[in-house]
Amino acid sequence: MNKIIVANGVNLDLCGQRDTELYGKFTLGQLEKYLHQHATQLAPLFNCSDCELVFLQTNCEHEFLTAVSKPWRGALLNPGAWTHTSLALGDRLAALSLPFVEVHISPLAQRPARRQRSYSAPHAIGVVNGFGLDSYLVALVGLFSYLQRLA
Repeated sequence: MNKIIVANGVNLDLCGQRDTELYGKFTLGQLEKYLHQHATQLAPLFNCSDCELVFLQTNCEHEFLTAVSKPWRGALLNPGAWTHTSLALGDRLAALSLPFVEVHISPLAQRPARRQRSYSAPHAIGVVNGFGLDSYLVALVGLFSYLQRLA
């Protein structure tokens, strides 16, 4: 399977509305369009032309966990607040053989201490944060490169 899930968790449906100084003014729809356009251009450079991005946003943790458990080729995951709170997420990702990059819009090191802890990062092939919308693009390049090395 050559599908890559871009899974956004709790409250990311509020992109463009919630704390725009921290998270930016772009909407989730704009993010998806931006990433899809760039993926189309970047994929051939990494022999991933047959890769298809599949987007998900949910505020239900069980839906997020179920979705990431499917047989994806790879993933970009922004669990939102579940990053810092969900043992279930960390346990699930530890059990899967899913290559994924953890993505965050804001710079985690500049956030309160409770938001600097990640239960998913120890299982990720990489973590990208602090570049706003471009965090996803950087993460996608990293994932494409990783997948190319595996091929």
